[in-house]
Amino acid sequence: MSTDKPVVVYGASGYTGRLICEYLREYNIPFLAAGRDHQRVKEAVEAVPGVETVPHEIVEVEHDASALAEQFRGAKVVLNTVGPFARYGHEVVQACLDIGAHYTDTNGEQNWMIDVEQRYGADFAAQDLLLSPGLAQMYTIGEIAANICLETPGLDTLDIQVFWKGYPTVASTNTILTNAAFAEAFYLEQNQYVAWPADGGLAEVVVPGQHELGLALPWGGTSHPVWFRNDPRVANARASGGVFNRELMQAVPQIVTAALQQMEGKSEQEKYEIIDATSAQVRSEMPPRENPRINTSLDSVHASGPLGRAHCVIHGNCNYKQTALLNAHAAAHLLQDRPRRAGFASGCQAFGHRELLGTLRAFGLVLNPIVEVHQ
Repeated sequence: MSTDKPVVVYGASGYTGRLICEYLREYNIPFLAAGRDHQRVKEAVEAVPGVETVPHEIVEVEHDASALAEQFRGAKVVLNTVGPFARYGHEVVQACLDIGAHYTDTNGEQNWMIDVEQRYGADFAAQDLLLSPGLAQMYTIGEIAANICLETPGLDTLDIQVFWKGYPTVASTNTILTNAAFAEAFYLEQNQYVAWPADGGLAEVVVPGQHELGLALPWGGTSHPVWFRNDPRVANARASGGVFNRELMQAVPQIVTAALQQMEGKSEQEKYEIIDATSAQVRSEMPPRENPRINTSLDSVHASGPLGRAHCVIHGNCNYKQTALLNAHAAAHLLQDRPRRAGFASGCQAFGHRELLGTLRAFGLVLNPIVEVHQ
């Protein structure tokens, strides 16, 4: 089988996948909604307002590289939302290589970013295809803010924070536990990866725009050290993040510690079973739609150099909608033009940070950045 739809949304039955379908409809881009359960995909897509106004198709597909390639053949772009990606992403990336399609995903796994660059980056570049994992609010908005700071020459150090107001989903909890069980978290120091202390714990941080201090974690290291490791402007990058709710943040290390204790001495398969069981306790149903009055986001970047300072803050709302729009923007661009950089590249490297910011502003998801520069 193959498809005549130019864009595939893989994992369309999930929360983010459904939102991506909504924005593809707004862009009037025909799409193939795919997943491992036809009924779940159908229910999610049919819940998209006005979905009947754009050509689309719903399919069930086995999570196997050959099966995915056969089903997706004919598409130009695959937007992958099926994670944890270190666990499930390789089959989708390989399928994209096999059929000559661009790839994006919404991951929050630094180990996946590092692995996918090393294993697939050169092959995608050789085919003039984009490999852009981590196109998501949690990382891309901070990357936009960092690039705005770096418009001021002479800055080489990035201190990045991301905060949001919301609750973890099954997928995000699964990712947190998978990161903790199977991967180290790194920051960037003099263009080299340096591991965060395993027992670093929560850090109190200043959150711009409020008097109360926030609590932050390295959150798996984030994608920022990966994106900026090969940026000639940057030598150092650290990133941390969390939710505004302090009680919820205080619970995260406890959940992780308890799960890791259960995993001691267990096989890899048994560890995954513990991760899945713990994640399922969080929230097994589709989360409620975001409320822009409640679900806010904040990305803050301090950039510094020997004789310069810049600070950029971007306030926004509806984190998952930001993620969905970024992926729809990527699809719209790639259907009409080459990315600015082929192979392994971030959203900002592939499409331009000002362009991504403009799209988010156009759809009412972020405020104008607040920028302060001292030289």
